[in-house]
Amino acid sequence: MDSTNENDRIEFDLILQAIYQKYGYDFRDYAKASIRRRLRNQLSKSNLKTISEMQHKLLNDKNFFDRLLLDLTINVTEMFRDPPFFKAIREIVLSELKKQPFIKVWHAGCSSGEEIYSTAILLKEYGVYESSLIYATDTNELVLDKAKAGIFPIEKMKDYTVNYRKAGGLASFADYYTARYDNAIMDNSLKKNIVFSNHNLVTDSVFGEMDLIMCRNVLIYFNRELQDRVFRLFRDSFHPDGFLCLGSKETVRFSSLSEDFENVIENEKIYRRIVSH
Repeated sequence: MDSTNENDRIEFDLILQAIYQKYGYDFRDYAKASIRRRLRNQLSKSNLKTISEMQHKLLNDKNFFDRLLLDLTINVTEMFRDPPFFKAIREIVLSELKKQPFIKVWHAGCSSGEEIYSTAILLKEYGVYESSLIYATDTNELVLDKAKAGIFPIEKMKDYTVNYRKAGGLASFADYYTARYDNAIMDNSLKKNIVFSNHNLVTDSVFGEMDLIMCRNVLIYFNRELQDRVFRLFRDSFHPDGFLCLGSKETVRFSSLSEDFENVIENEKIYRRIVSH
């Protein structure tokens, strides 16, 4: 192996170990190419010369680590992202869940909250929001705070409205937010049954007995071993027959836990927990 490449590998491994030891965030099993690309990006933005310099800075500067964390935990999302997925949730998943007296939903890796409020709107329009509880979790306090605020750029509302209609929206999307200057503020009625919490899929334990778990476009950044660990966490967090929803490029099919889930809608990556009898 080329000595330069070997040194690079060691430096990257050391900085991930340092992050884990100092702050408790474990990126050691994330897909290597993706993590290295993000670390190099932060290196360039911070005008640092080496990964070793970055390691020294993050160990001694919490604010720098918080900025780095935003790079490492990707937060690309929008309301009613992938409208056919949300239409399937509306028409198939909720038609099953409405039979229950109470519905518990977990948005794992909720990012800045767009998909949380999308789900709240679906539950509201289906008439089950008052008997539902949504747990919204992420590892990053900065994006959690943004999600709690429920304030999004007004310029994005046009695209979100299109998504909402394609997802089978029943009302005027503008009824769900108040426009104020350059922002759209989500209605408080959507927030009252949402619990925001810091939870790390990599290191934390079972979250609760859920009927619906959404974890979309998070697992693509994990290697196979870490994906299996997260699928095991989800499996053990379900009520019987709970639904698992993944992102468009994710699947449970090649996991060692695949036999614990059945396809509901493969195209939309919606699965259901199989309970052995």
